[in-house]
Amino acid sequence: MISLKNLKLLFLTALSLVFLNACNGKLPGGDARKSPPDPAKRVAKNIEEGRGFRLMDKVDTGGSGKFEFASSNPLWRASLDTIDFMPLTSVNYSGGIIITDWYSTDSNNESIKISIRFLTNEIRSDALDIKVFNRNCKTPTNCIISKNSKNLIPELNAKILKTAAIYEKQIKDKDFKAYKGNTSK
Repeated sequence: MISLKNLKLLFLTALSLVFLNACNGKLPGGDARKSPPDPAKRVAKNIEEGRGFRLMDKVDTGGSGKFEFASSNPLWRASLDTIDFMPLTSVNYSGGIIITDWYSTDSNNESIKISIRFLTNEIRSDALDIKVFNRNCKTPTNCIISKNSKNLIPELNAKILKTAAIYEKQIKDKDFKAYKGNTSK
């Protein structure tokens, strides 16, 4: 009969053989002949090729955690900035919708209401579903509401997308960090 000690030894030996066989004689890592001997140059090369990370970029030294707010979404910010003159009825970032209240610039009893639905967070032409409604009141209780699809919807869409693209570029320019290591050794 095989003792428990011998059974453990047999198991460990078999396990070692499986792991050694899985290596196929190749060690992990790159070929040392293909990389520069200077560590600073190796780091710079790896970062340029996208094969590395900088530990201090991941460490937040500003105290508490980092939070993502609706203001970090360029499409959302551009939409709010475009219609900032209008009073808002409902704004739901997680639901992806902005609804304004009725707005009128003059006293001729005509007003508009805008609804913006976000179909995606990407800045592209089909990212928004914009609806504009017109209200024409003859008396305070006698109003006709109609959906407007004239030139205001394409103008709003173009303005929001253009502003969002500017915000996105500003974010990318601000977040870009070039490698500043010493590669002249």
